[in-house]
Amino acid sequence: MSKILVDCGNCGPDFHSIRQMVTNHFDATVVQTHGAEDTMKVLREQPVDLVTVNRKLDRDYTDGMEVIKQIKADPELGSVPVMLVTNYDEHQQAAIENGCVRGFGKLSISDPSTQELLEPFLGE
Repeated sequence: MSKILVDCGNCGPDFHSIRQMVTNHFDATVVQTHGAEDTMKVLREQPVDLVTVNRKLDRDYTDGMEVIKQIKADPELGSVPVMLVTNYDEHQQAAIENGCVRGFGKLSISDPSTQELLEPFLGE
């Protein structure tokens, strides 16, 4: 059964890189969102297997941690796995402390270790 990944806050080229990597390695669909409002809407409308949130949202450069905090604070959605997309380990650590699973950075999109991080959520 096909999995669904919601990717929040990445610019077009980064979204396409993430989508290409995911669809090349997993039976998954990648849905693009841009902020908390549309991400929460998608999460309420369909089952989602994983959410990735950019550290700084592309459209207005707000902090992606705010999106993560809203998801994790919602009683209906808080159990959905979320990853922060950042190359900075200190931000990964902060995301984990806010309920995320370890994410990946844009510099490692094509790295096999990124596929290993995604496997528990998008694999068969």
